[in-house]
This record gives sequence, structure tokens and C-alpha cells, in this order.
Amino acid sequence: MPRRSDNKAPRSAAATERHTLDDGIAALRAGQLVVFPTETFYGLGADALSPAALARLFAVKGRDKDRPVGLIAADTTMAFSVAHEVLPSARRLADAFWPGPLTMVLPHPREGYAPELAGPEGVAIRVSANPVARALAAGLGHPITATSANLSGQKPASTLDEARASFGDKVKVYLEGGKLTATRPSTVVAVNEDEWQVLRPGAISETEIAAVLAGDILK
Repeated sequence: MPRRSDNKAPRSAAATERHTLDDGIAALRAGQLVVFPTETFYGLGADALSPAALARLFAVKGRDKDRPVGLIAADTTMAFSVAHEVLPSARRLADAFWPGPLTMVLPHPREGYAPELAGPEGVAIRVSANPVARALAAGLGHPITATSANLSGQKPASTLDEARASFGDKVKVYLEGGKLTATRPSTVVAVNEDEWQVLRPGAISETEIAAVLAGDILK
């Protein structure tokens, strides 16, 4: 007797395949996109130095190229390598909050970073507290994009299924990190020679930042 259909559509290979960290690194090297966990929400990763990968990211996410995306580095050395000069105040913040949900906008970015990454105030980068995010950047050898894994204008993904619902097969690799419980994104702060400014409030408060930089520079 033939089996009766339950009328459920089969799940795609992307939804059932279990991807590994090595799969993610290989995809990034090939210019493909990877969804990965961070200490805040799931991120959509691409090779930050590949124009083709960045074009794919902006197209898949539906994001305006006039809105630069931030980066994630494997460690402080990699993060600070994106700028020609790193101020003492930025190093103080890194010592206090990295790895963690603080994104710093570093002025004077080095050559090779596209306009989609280097905004008018510099390149935004952080060292994530999530080991998977750091390992992807370490395996690639330079920073990856850190934009949230959702269609532009929608809420950030806290689970892999939410990210899959947005992107489907347009993303090559999905890395499981469980349900993420953060309620706020990383704080974005710009630090210059004589001032600092929170550009996006987030997980680290302005008061915490001020305490680290007290007596160093004026707000």
C-alpha cells in the first residue's frame, strides 16, 4: 500500500544540512555569504575585502549602499589593522570592552576598504565575544562584515530559522549558535582626537564609555 502524503512540503537542503566552521570559512573565501552567531544577534558575513561579496551582501539584504556596514575582527590586532592610526582612547576602550558588544568607528581607514564599509567618519569594527564570529575572521585572515542577518528594515534574527526565513538559499552557509538572548545591538561609538560620540545606543551604556575615557578626552 502506498504511503499517504501528509501534504507537507519537503524542507530544502539548506534547511537540513548541518554546516561547520570550516564550511563557513570556505564559503567566505569563495565570495559567498555566511550567517553566524554573535554576542548580540545573528550576523550576515561576507569577505570585507571582496567587492563581489559585498555587492552580493547588499543585494541579498536589500540594504542601501549609502549605509556602511560594520566589521568583526578576530582580535584587537586585526581590528586595529584597518586604520592608519589608532588613538590611545580607542585602545583604552578595547581593553575595557573587547571582546564584546562595542563597535568603534576608527578614522583614517587603510586602503582596500570599499565605500560601503568606510563611511565619512571611518570604519566601524568590533571584536565579538562569540567564538564562532572570531574564528570566521581568523580563518579568513581579515575582517568579515557584521551586519545583522535580516532583510533591511526588519528585526534582527535571534535564531537561525529566523535568518533562513529571510534569506533561504541566497546564503551559502548557516552556522548554528542556538537562540540568542540579547535585546540590544552593539553600541557604536566614534572616537576622534578630541571628542567621542555614541552613534548608536546599544548593549554598552554611554555612562560606561564615559567612565573609561574620563580624563582622557572630552565628550
